[in-house]
Amino acid sequence: MKKAKQGFGGEWTTEKLERVRKYLSAYTTIMSHQTFRFAYIDAFAGTGYRTIKKPDSQEELPFPDLDSFLDGSARIALQVQPRFTKYIFIEQSESRFNELQRLKEEFPQLQSDVILVNADANSYLKDLCSSYSWKNNRAVLFLDPFGLEVDWETIEAIANTKAIDLWYLFPLGVAVNRMLTKNGQIRAIWRERLNLLFGDDGWYDVFYRTIKTPGLFGEKEVTEKIGDFDLISEYFVQRLKTIFAGVADNPLPLLNSHNNPLYLLCFASGNPKGAKTAIKIAQDILRRK
Repeated sequence: MKKAKQGFGGEWTTEKLERVRKYLSAYTTIMSHQTFRFAYIDAFAGTGYRTIKKPDSQEELPFPDLDSFLDGSARIALQVQPRFTKYIFIEQSESRFNELQRLKEEFPQLQSDVILVNADANSYLKDLCSSYSWKNNRAVLFLDPFGLEVDWETIEAIANTKAIDLWYLFPLGVAVNRMLTKNGQIRAIWRERLNLLFGDDGWYDVFYRTIKTPGLFGEKEVTEKIGDFDLISEYFVQRLKTIFAGVADNPLPLLNSHNNPLYLLCFASGNPKGAKTAIKIAQDILRRK
């Protein structure tokens, strides 16, 4: 079967998926003894597969003529045992969505419980969270955007269900830090995007400070950036804590080959009764090497 390529990521991609997989396994084990219906929701499901980057020399591959396809988050969730009650895979790209539909053929025993959605993740999730009855239902939601696609309004809608555990790959280094210019002069379109990401404009006063410096004509005010990776991470975790019942205090920075942070793997639990256990499990998973 010819698979559409979804080639991105490296060791950090494997790391994030392995940690999420461990949580899914622990979650379904616990929930299988409860009376709730529980779903796995993947908001940026892609094709269901991912490809590893080919080395510079084809000779380094054990089978150089074959593409190396690995399981993506959607496929991993379908393999978790005990199984979820339902699976909801959201993908806006039509080409990736068409490829995603092959998962129903690959997992025929789960076919009737797999819901595929070709839509914008923000719109679909806000509608699902606000219009669906969550009293007897629970879910784990994985937000793995390519960049700044997720709005804070969506995060709030998720938290308001008081029924969803959230894994969120926050675009720490690939987007946010790059948009925070050293002199604080940020393009209007970037400011608006950051406002949507964080939910307000308070981030600016956290990540910048104004100092007075001497000049030829007296003192002048200069704005400088103080928001490093640690401060950005701490600020976002605190934002999550304003709306979720529990938030892991040790989000995991995912690094590139040069040891620079790309993303921040965050966890938050929406249900007040289950949050303590969920946070304990997630924090243990996040700190494991």
